[in-house]
Amino acid sequence: MLRSESMSRFEFPTLTDVRAAAARIAPFARVTPVLRDQALDELAGASLHFKCEHLQIGGAFKFRGACNAVWSLHEEEARRGVVTHSSGNHGAALALAARSRGIPAHVVVPEGAVRAKLANIEAAGAILHVCAPTLAAREETAARVARETGATMVHPYTDPRVIAGQGTVVLELLRQAPEVDVLIAPLGGGGLMSGAAIVARALSPSTQLLAAEPTGADDGWRSMQRGERVVDVVPNTICDGLRATIGEINFELLRARGVEIATADDAQVLAAMCLLWKHLKQTVEPSSAVALAVLLAQRERWRGKKIGIILSGGNVDLDALSFLKQATESS
Repeated sequence: MLRSESMSRFEFPTLTDVRAAAARIAPFARVTPVLRDQALDELAGASLHFKCEHLQIGGAFKFRGACNAVWSLHEEEARRGVVTHSSGNHGAALALAARSRGIPAHVVVPEGAVRAKLANIEAAGAILHVCAPTLAAREETAARVARETGATMVHPYTDPRVIAGQGTVVLELLRQAPEVDVLIAPLGGGGLMSGAAIVARALSPSTQLLAAEPTGADDGWRSMQRGERVVDVVPNTICDGLRATIGEINFELLRARGVEIATADDAQVLAAMCLLWKHLKQTVEPSSAVALAVLLAQRERWRGKKIGIILSGGNVDLDALSFLKQATESS
């Protein structure tokens, strides 16, 4: 049973929930490594610790939350399967988690989604349901599939079970790199940063929390400035995994935990993606590289600090790797 902390009109997961999630997913999820590089440290003027969630099952941190949600279900619920809407890593993660329990996974995908990510979802064994490329169409189709099949909805980032699962990333990171001064993670819908904030505030309260957004999808940053959710931003960024509007529970949780949001533009993101390939020899998505891009854009502020950076996913469309060459030549 998920414990909760009541605040505002939402019930937030707690550190207890995250620890329970860690035990629940331990037979299935990987403990991902933390990588270091002297050249990147010198470039940033700080001690950088890269938590490599692009090496997680399914190529992204999303497996943690999906796996916790799937294995939290009672047996009768589980038999009816799970459903979500996702054009990327969450859909693949839920399908993989469902496969680990031997239950069906229905994934609603929008027309025009990234081909490489759709292939991952299908390869993981999901039953695909294609809909129009709008949030309303995605939600309506997922609700219909749930009614018709009895499947349990597992939202990509507002589900408390998903948030608790994502928090296990930071449980590991704080064991691998204790006493980090700053923790940076990408921000899309907010599931990862929400889980990270729950753990960091409980176990390392002095750590500064920074969420990284692309300027072309800066609804989270605008929401923090305004003090209420901004939902009318039309995303225009190469960071396809960060185009979602921040969730209500996620926004309130990040505000309550004192999370700061900063942005970087696509050119900075591509340059950071190239640096990670060049120095760490790791290929990550633009949606991961935004965390390093934001750090480098504010490097004077963080000089001399010990910084944990979550590399959230590595499902790169190989056809898009020409961007790396272009970024290298222009840098």
